[in-house]
Amino acid sequence: MDTKIAIIGFGTVGSGVAEVFYKNRPAIERKAGARLDVKYIVDIKSLEGTPYAEKWTKDFQQVVDDPEVGVVVETIGGLMPAYDFSKRALRAGKHVVTSNKELVATHGAELLRIAEEHNVNYLFEASVGGGIPLIHPLYQCLGAGDITEVAGILNGTTNFIMTRMFEDQMSFEEALKLAQKNGYAEANPAADVEGKDACRKICILSSIVYGKHVYPDEVHTEGITKITLNDVQSASAAGYAVRLIGRVKKEKSGLIAMVSPALVAKSSQLGNVSDVFNAVLVRGSDLGDVLFYGRGAGKSPTASAVLSDVVDAVREGGHIPTLGWEDANHDTIGDYLDDVTGVMVRVPAKDAKAAGELFGAKRMVSPAPEGEAAFLTGMLSGHMVQELCAKAREAGIEVLSALRVLDY
Repeated sequence: MDTKIAIIGFGTVGSGVAEVFYKNRPAIERKAGARLDVKYIVDIKSLEGTPYAEKWTKDFQQVVDDPEVGVVVETIGGLMPAYDFSKRALRAGKHVVTSNKELVATHGAELLRIAEEHNVNYLFEASVGGGIPLIHPLYQCLGAGDITEVAGILNGTTNFIMTRMFEDQMSFEEALKLAQKNGYAEANPAADVEGKDACRKICILSSIVYGKHVYPDEVHTEGITKITLNDVQSASAAGYAVRLIGRVKKEKSGLIAMVSPALVAKSSQLGNVSDVFNAVLVRGSDLGDVLFYGRGAGKSPTASAVLSDVVDAVREGGHIPTLGWEDANHDTIGDYLDDVTGVMVRVPAKDAKAAGELFGAKRMVSPAPEGEAAFLTGMLSGHMVQELCAKAREAGIEVLSALRVLDY
């Protein structure tokens, strides 16, 4: 059996898919049980002068109309035209494989439904965790367990920044500049440092695990732009590292999901994850803790994940019934302020006694940055933290920061 592949978008990931495919073609064909080849590469820019020049076209309709094309690899990124192209390909009876986290987080339920209606697959292993095998284990291998919580370091750029702040005592601004210099951060790093990228990924994981679509606008999202070197130093003195954590957990009242900077113990499974590496912790009542760890981005790891989906799509042939979730009306996630955690509070040294009494300090942090005090509280809901911060302001106490403390 011969199957042709079309790659839509030939940037970093798309070109990586072509390179890894031709490098590992015999093994990929063996695993897929079919002869495979890339027939089209659709991009607005000509590929003249490259090994792929004869495969280039600007006309996506050629792909839709060609019965030889069985798999469309969408690596354009963003919502449009990726959303339109994906729907057209699925309705034409072609599998679609993507690395596009924004598209999956926004339109995943609809695209999965269209795929099922046309007995094909919409697969997106590379959309979360890059080359880390994560999506497939969640819907195939861990489906029998009662998963109570998923939490992870989902963005390599922010983790690199936090690692440099922690290990090299850099300010946020200095660490960001280094990330940009090393190619880990874009010139405009907003999607990473403001938490949007991690938010999209936790939406996808939440949807898979709990079976209802979670939209990005439902997930409370805080980035790392307000994290200071003093936050990092205080956390370290208390035995913690600061990381940007995306998480979702099942409570009696429903699901709670958020993205925020938080303290995790230095010795913990997530506290040990450094630089551009990602890690996702899956916690279940029967399962215990399972950790997925590896490079969360990069040309070759992401391309490898894309091609693993190509193999699955070709090998399965028809629709994979275990992958999918119900659509929802932006009402899957409850109030993030219901979440209960410990908190590390930083205040000016002069306010230490009054603030400690107000927040119910359990342990003072020593040493603290000059002129400051920091302490750890007991378990507090987000509502209570907001209320106590308001009372502190009324009492003339300046709360420099209040960061969640998590048990990962």
